[in-house]
Amino acid sequence: MKSNRLQSNPDKVEILWCATNRCQHQLPTTPLSIDGAAVNPVKSVRDLGIIYIDADLVMRTHVQRTVSRCYAALRQLRQIRRSVPPSTFQSLVVTLVLSRLDYGNAVLVGLPTHLVRRLQSVQNAAARLIYHMRSADHITDALVTLHWLRVPLRIEYKVAVMTYKVLHGTAPRYLGPLALVSHVSDIPGRRTLRSANTSRLLVPPVRLSTVGSRAFTIAGPRIWNLLPEETTSAQSLSTFRQRLKDFPLHEVS
Repeated sequence: MKSNRLQSNPDKVEILWCATNRCQHQLPTTPLSIDGAAVNPVKSVRDLGIIYIDADLVMRTHVQRTVSRCYAALRQLRQIRRSVPPSTFQSLVVTLVLSRLDYGNAVLVGLPTHLVRRLQSVQNAAARLIYHMRSADHITDALVTLHWLRVPLRIEYKVAVMTYKVLHGTAPRYLGPLALVSHVSDIPGRRTLRSANTSRLLVPPVRLSTVGSRAFTIAGPRIWNLLPEETTSAQSLSTFRQRLKDFPLHEVS
């Protein structure tokens, strides 16, 4: 901050110690002095205004706040449902509800099932609101008609698109291809394997499956390797997106 001539604001500075749930009790709880001000550690922090990161990286706070805001938007939309055309109302639901579910959802890969179900309940409620359905009605046909992927597939779709961008050099600089993902054919000793003649990526070993497998370096190659060669060999991002939508993504899960 000093090198960029920035002045810290003790009222806005937060400290987050990250560790697995089992090691949470080992984290320090004493205040840390930053620029002469004592700052207490917190259990969760807000990043980019919407993404909330928990100390155990479970994203529990993010899911709770996202679900709460989405249901609040649905309650407001219910009041104007009969006052706007159906196409306009559907656009409002996509803009005010689904956009919240999709924002930064790549960090939700590998999320515990009970948290995914909470996010899925929001999407189900949005579809029922559009088609005037009861809570007991089956939702599958409505999601198919709306062309909405379920929440777990929307997350994996986002990770697959991000992996494609990394491999083609269009991703942000911090997601450089050399640092995060590697083709099997680029690994010495594996160039003679049959997998070296495909677009398969190397999936590094992980020590903690509960946390490590959720990292982009693991989740990206894992999802990518489950896609057909026809999809991964797409020459443009738009073609890749289209083929990815046509591919039965439920086989990836």
